[in-house]
Amino acid sequence: MSDTASTREFNFDGLVGPTHNYAGLSHGNMASAKHHGQSANPRAAVLEGLAKMRQLSDWGFAQAVLPPLSRPNIGLLFQLGFRGTPAEMIASAARVDPVLLAVAYSASAMWTANAATVAPSCDTEDHRVHFTPANLSSLLHRSIEASETTAHLRTIFANPQHFVVHDPLPAGAALSDEGAANHTRLCADYGGSGIQIFAYGRTALNSHLPHPQRFPARQTRESCAAIIRRHQLSSRHAWLWQQNPLAIDAGVFHNDVISVGNQNVFLCHELAFVEQSQRLDELRRGFAETCQGDLHLFEVSATELPIGDAVQSYLFNSQLLSREDGNMTLVCPRECQETPSAQAVIHRLLESSSPVDQVQYFDLRQSMRNGGGPACLRLRVVLNPAEQQAFHQGVRFTPGLHDQLQQWAQQHYRETLTIDDLRDPNLMHESWSALEELERILQMPVGSICQAS
Repeated sequence: MSDTASTREFNFDGLVGPTHNYAGLSHGNMASAKHHGQSANPRAAVLEGLAKMRQLSDWGFAQAVLPPLSRPNIGLLFQLGFRGTPAEMIASAARVDPVLLAVAYSASAMWTANAATVAPSCDTEDHRVHFTPANLSSLLHRSIEASETTAHLRTIFANPQHFVVHDPLPAGAALSDEGAANHTRLCADYGGSGIQIFAYGRTALNSHLPHPQRFPARQTRESCAAIIRRHQLSSRHAWLWQQNPLAIDAGVFHNDVISVGNQNVFLCHELAFVEQSQRLDELRRGFAETCQGDLHLFEVSATELPIGDAVQSYLFNSQLLSREDGNMTLVCPRECQETPSAQAVIHRLLESSSPVDQVQYFDLRQSMRNGGGPACLRLRVVLNPAEQQAFHQGVRFTPGLHDQLQQWAQQHYRETLTIDDLRDPNLMHESWSALEELERILQMPVGSICQAS
């Protein structure tokens, strides 16, 4: 079997961290705002994610895990002027500014679609897999993820013969980067030439161009262009499309809330992109030329799926997965079953001529209530056989690893967690103890505890 035929897409799912809570820190994320202050269930959250990984692995899809980051981030509190022991810093932050304490405790790295942007070796000039960890500079609680995420990726993808893990782009408004949540790769086969669509919300250095008015555009054109250059992608492989400002203002904070693609299938809402009809026509022609095949475009109108229903159901945040029989499975959150308009779209998709002929629903309510569906929870990494052996095998998902992680979660995670519980210094020690044990399970460092120096 050739390398091209045996190249696979791995889904690196993020493990939900033990400090999973509903602090409502993500401006523009409707679900995050709606559930602000409610009681969360960290144990249920991590077990929901593990159940999805186990089921997809059992069905034959390639799975791996990314560890949670160390929380609370005591280093951040120190940088913000808090002093004393870690427990004293937590007490002081809780008294002075509880929002900053929630930032230090944020478990948002669970959404690994925001971890990085990835280019497979079959598209890059140097024939290595390139990663650019997202700087996530538009929101404080997410911006603190970049350094630890970079360290994790450099541990897992350490072999320089096969992998390049770049530094995050410089932080700042002009280079705001939210990772693979604004990136889609289409191809005939995973190991063949592909087209990578980089979606951006605004051009930072030209404020006269269209941009949203209500909510911030978290991805800039400048950051996308920089990643294209870093990843050594030709114009044939990399396309820049602007998100529709109306969609962003309706709560589509990332492009994976309104479009999803896999191999020769691309699903999108009619309000996903600026000048969408022209873009889709260009994509159809470009796919035929670059990928030597026909593209199945499935566009959903605002009449059949109002944009509010798209945001509520997270239909487009589903995973599209290729099976060995050549067809595809759509992995949806349970909310799609509860939204009649989303159900109607799914039924039309299954009856269409596209390769999508199966749908599976998963209960991911803990993540969904904070604004993340199935696609948010995974980072897609296309790997040829040599690359599959070159990454750190301790994170490769197996039934045995699942059982270890399930037992670990049952032992270390609280059943409930409220914002007020972040004041409890015991939570800090519980979280750090969990990550120490996780290091032994995954056989890799799981980030520093970010102690003040």
